[in-house]
Amino acid sequence: MKQYGMEEGFIECRGFQVHYRLYGKGKPSLIVLLHGSFLSMRSWFDVAGPLSEQAAVLVFDRPAFGETSKPLPSRKNTVAYSPEAQSDLVMELIGTFGYSDALLVGNSTGGTLALLTALRYPDKVRGIVLCGAMIYSGYATSEVPGAVKPFLKMLTPVFSRIMRVLITRLFDRNIRGFWYKPERLTDEQLAAFRSDLMQGEWARAFWELFLETHHLHFDQRISALDCPALVVTGEHDLTVKTDESFRLAKELPGAELAIVPDAAHLPQEEAPEGFLEAIRPFVGRVC
Repeated sequence: MKQYGMEEGFIECRGFQVHYRLYGKGKPSLIVLLHGSFLSMRSWFDVAGPLSEQAAVLVFDRPAFGETSKPLPSRKNTVAYSPEAQSDLVMELIGTFGYSDALLVGNSTGGTLALLTALRYPDKVRGIVLCGAMIYSGYATSEVPGAVKPFLKMLTPVFSRIMRVLITRLFDRNIRGFWYKPERLTDEQLAAFRSDLMQGEWARAFWELFLETHHLHFDQRISALDCPALVVTGEHDLTVKTDESFRLAKELPGAELAIVPDAAHLPQEEAPEGFLEAIRPFVGRVC
């Protein structure tokens, strides 16, 4: 197996100790890979090294997931879990590693954040790859009503414990549901993702992320996007249905569409060679 140069560590950013890996350090262009909910940067391990042949590649555990620290927001810190705060964190990381811009590649809710960041920082995002991205459903359209948020915050200890029980109970089934052929996901891989998620105050951090969820109204905003875009969908994706990705490719200005066969919601894991074949030409043009 080919070996790729990689450094791994933690870096302070916006109140978090962010767990990261950087491949291809020193290359002039940067790709940032953004994983989906309940996962970790492990989701990109099969493709990060090969992509570093074209540019430096940064992967990190998003707030509330993986080994990144899980501090609680307070009046004494700048910690926040909102989509906008996560977008700001992406931008700050890009600058911290010495780059002025980057190509963003996002899967699932990572795709939500990639598109949001491109809309908020048009001069800092040179292109986006949206893979099974939640744009018209799920995380991008959910919202905690303002009228009930104070009540939910007041009962945070109770609801975060309920969330811990529910996620723990449903985790294996939900993750296997991201795959076209669940038997391809080994018990060892599933256990590793479970271990990545369930560290420290993970349920409380996920509850904070949930409280800050709000409707992003992408259907009214994407016409303003002004950067190269590639929409990728697994041929059998049922989590973000392929029709949603087809719609996204039509509505994003100038977007290209790629379909990865024999895969569902996580083609970078289930069919890494097919995923790389789908995005490498685009990466070569943008980076």
